[in-house]
Amino acid sequence: MPALIRILFFFMIASPAMAHGDETHGSGYPWTFDPWIVVPLAMLALLYGAGVTRLARRARQPGGMLMRALLYCSGWLTLAAALLSPLHWLGEHLYTFHMIEHEMVMAVSAPLIVLARPVGILMWGLPGRARRVAASGMCSPLVRGPWDWCTGTLNATIIHGFAIWAWHLPVLFDAAVTNTALHRVQHLCFFVTAILFWWAMIWRSDYGASAWHLFATMVHTSILGALIALAPRVLYIAQTRTALAWGLTPLEDQQLAGMIMWVPAGTIYAVAAMAMLALWILGSSERRAQNA
Repeated sequence: MPALIRILFFFMIASPAMAHGDETHGSGYPWTFDPWIVVPLAMLALLYGAGVTRLARRARQPGGMLMRALLYCSGWLTLAAALLSPLHWLGEHLYTFHMIEHEMVMAVSAPLIVLARPVGILMWGLPGRARRVAASGMCSPLVRGPWDWCTGTLNATIIHGFAIWAWHLPVLFDAAVTNTALHRVQHLCFFVTAILFWWAMIWRSDYGASAWHLFATMVHTSILGALIALAPRVLYIAQTRTALAWGLTPLEDQQLAGMIMWVPAGTIYAVAAMAMLALWILGSSERRAQNA
């Protein structure tokens, strides 16, 4: 733990390289070292590594955690790539890349992390006393009640959908582009509501309900993407202001961003919905065969 504290303190005092408002980057395609992003990601990586190590020593068959660890690492790396790699810097200059960044967070990283079910392993990364306190807090009604409510199938779908539509209002989206603190809040809202949504779809709902809500999410996000792509004028002034320097008009940049939300992101939700539907049909067939 002293080593962890030293690492976190180093990140907190490090000078971030960000490009919001009047802040500038150096030449090339720089990585972003914002301590408000780096520190939580570092904590999640260190705690998970410590938890896996402790559990592997106790487990008779440590290979059983391999798939969960691979899913978690894939989700963590995707999240880090979206928020820290040059993709983040490009997203501050082109709406197209900004949309790719957000879809990676919501439709790729979040479901991978949820599939890994990392909470238990993260808890084992804590020291003994801190682990017991954290476990007691998570099981308390003050935490368990809101969590159960937020991960209800309908509630999670509405919460996640509201976050997506609200943050894509032009005035709010442009404000996030030009304000560092608001941009952090935007990323946090997208990620947290996506975790709630995918947890509800994968672990809380039956397959049939999950398929329906995934399909509904595909429809409303595709509608939003189509509205952005087919808008006759530029809606996101601040986000597209540097598009000309990249060989695109502001309207073309906006259209490409809308197409990314409309088609590739919509495809992810559609594939997930079809997978849940297939599992629901398979389960129904097995139940009928058992009752025959």
